[in-house]
Amino acid sequence: MQIAEVVKSQLQADPQMTRLPAAGDLMREHGVSRGVVLRAFKELQANGIAEPVRGGRWRVVREGEHVDPRPLDERVAEIIATEGFEVGAKFLSASDLMGRFKVSRPTVTKALDKLEAAGVLASEGQGKVRTVRAVPNREERS
Repeated sequence: MQIAEVVKSQLQADPQMTRLPAAGDLMREHGVSRGVVLRAFKELQANGIAEPVRGGRWRVVREGEHVDPRPLDERVAEIIATEGFEVGAKFLSASDLMGRFKVSRPTVTKALDKLEAAGVLASEGQGKVRTVRAVPNREERS
């Protein structure tokens, strides 16, 4: 509980903070085990202050912010289905998606790779524009 309170204080002091401190940093700083830090993170999650990010550090949830719990590839596929993209159309860049979803480039790249593997997007290679190969419908993703 003390670690959760310390992290809450840090978040209040720094409104620009978007990620919780790394677990390893908190372990060293407070001389505790990983389990203790993870319990603190779970406490912050229970209070609606943070949420886990698959494959990354915990994300800060600010008051009034809506959080979509679906994996990023599903949310990106929804963009294709709902924003008028047609087969053959150029898709948004990784930078555009990073800004829209407030995630890192590796996270966006993993989601785009999944959509390429599923046949939804096509790519000419690194640095090239991705195009829409298939428009998913909502029933396929449910």
